[in-house]
Amino acid sequence: MTPEQFLAAKASEAVKAVYGADVAPEALQVQVTRKEFEGDFTLVVFPLLRVTRQSPDATGCALGDWLVANCPEVAAYNSVKGFLNLSLSNLYWREALAAIAGDSAYGQLPATGRRVMVEFSSPNTNKPLHLGHIRNNLLGASVSDLLKAAGDEVIKATLVNDRGVHICKSMYAWEQRFDGATPESTGKKGDHLVGDCYVEFAKMEKEDPSVMDKVHEMLVKWEEGDPAVRKLWEMMNGWVFAGFEQTYKALGITFDRTYYEHETYLLGKELVQRGLDMGVFVKDPDGSVWCDLTADGLDRKLLLRSDGTSVYITQDLGTAERRFSEYKLDSHIYVVGDEQNYHFQVLKLILKKLGFDWADQIFHLSYGMVELPEGKMKSREGTVVDADDLIEKMYEEAKATSEESGKLEGISDEEKERLYRQIGLGALKYFILKVDPKKKMLFNPKESIDFNGNTGPFIQYTHARICSILRKAAERGLTAALNPAVELSPKEVRLVKILGAYPQKVAEAAAALSPAVIANYSYDLAKEFNQYYHETPILREPDGEVLKMRLELISTLAGVLRRGMKILGIDLPDRM
Repeated sequence: MTPEQFLAAKASEAVKAVYGADVAPEALQVQVTRKEFEGDFTLVVFPLLRVTRQSPDATGCALGDWLVANCPEVAAYNSVKGFLNLSLSNLYWREALAAIAGDSAYGQLPATGRRVMVEFSSPNTNKPLHLGHIRNNLLGASVSDLLKAAGDEVIKATLVNDRGVHICKSMYAWEQRFDGATPESTGKKGDHLVGDCYVEFAKMEKEDPSVMDKVHEMLVKWEEGDPAVRKLWEMMNGWVFAGFEQTYKALGITFDRTYYEHETYLLGKELVQRGLDMGVFVKDPDGSVWCDLTADGLDRKLLLRSDGTSVYITQDLGTAERRFSEYKLDSHIYVVGDEQNYHFQVLKLILKKLGFDWADQIFHLSYGMVELPEGKMKSREGTVVDADDLIEKMYEEAKATSEESGKLEGISDEEKERLYRQIGLGALKYFILKVDPKKKMLFNPKESIDFNGNTGPFIQYTHARICSILRKAAERGLTAALNPAVELSPKEVRLVKILGAYPQKVAEAAAALSPAVIANYSYDLAKEFNQYYHETPILREPDGEVLKMRLELISTLAGVLRRGMKILGIDLPDRM
């Protein structure tokens, strides 16, 4: 039970005792007290005036008097113009700490019964993953874990865009310019080699724009099942899949269900025919198929080209229909950059016109692009930050920063290597996920690896510091325990308040689909601990019962940090 729920229940009792009226706790408004007023939480009195028939201040004082007299968890109150500010007693915070420490699943919210699919990553097989894909993957994986913590059943899905014009561009360039090159002959990861083909095609098109005709011919042959084209497609896609798998493993990304566009685009074609039969779509004289959305304030949307080949939205229609029928979804979240806002607006509208009421359950988690100091990335020109290179750069930055700090003495080389990876990935993930998804962001590897400030390594180091204290305590035979009679200091009450807010932060973050809420909560908790650590003796505390309480407090704090950072996919080392 949160402090707000506790106080609402007690206030409900107060209204019954003082005014003889039944007001359900859920009908009462309790919120965190504004900083300029004294108190922890505030009861909004105005809605009760129709019951009390007294002024706001008289009502507040009457309820405050009853609560202080009859509820030992309420220490004091002040009534200000219809707002009853309540200060909770030390007893309440001790009981709250005991409840948090004793809950092995603290922060896991009750099951909602909702089944949600989160689609993310969904790369094209014509290039390796880059920095933009990293934000997509980290956001999708974190949102999935966030929704699980909020009680949803979650299916993590990806759609591999393994067919279409872009893929044929790389295939054509490989045939014309790469002289049978393979990952083995070049020593390159397969996705990197295919990405080189894509960049090369952009050069070829500048030299001779007519090469696009060859690409479209190749796509038609692919859809007709031409054996030679299909063989080349399978070979190059195989290279890319192997490369993707290495990158996903390095990032700690997994999926519950993988869809492939070559398996789903025909489903979309079936829906196109359905739309034609319903009169929702029209066929132009050249054979192309369109959906006219001008009456809805949009434009005409192409669904099939004149040569019969499908476009992106065609397979999205079919894939959506398959997913909702397969999984009986309550919601489907697409994690896709804000450049595709219009696409998803059109997708939902067309599905609605086709008669699918579940179209309203589709949600586009639109996120801002990741940019570099030198500007926007462009795949065709090869001006992207490669995901594999970035992961390696983060490792190198973590290694250099850690060695400069001189704090890894006595740690084996093997453990150091593991730490460098944990710190590097922690820095990368945190730097990206601490930013609200809707905002564009500028990525700075050096800034992300800093051991001070709002960074992943700062939180990792805080956790390692707590683990170090607990190890030293264990070596001295000290144990963590809570004695109900031991009072908490104001700093300790502050820590318990922040700990107590964690379940609400999970709910808030899940509702907003924003892991940034959890990231910044974790930073606030770590920052508050470090202030406490510098001002409060823990192992040097002479009172044995107080020392045990402090060990229990910091152990509980470390556990909440681990839970929060797990949602972000970040490991917290025991030593650094």
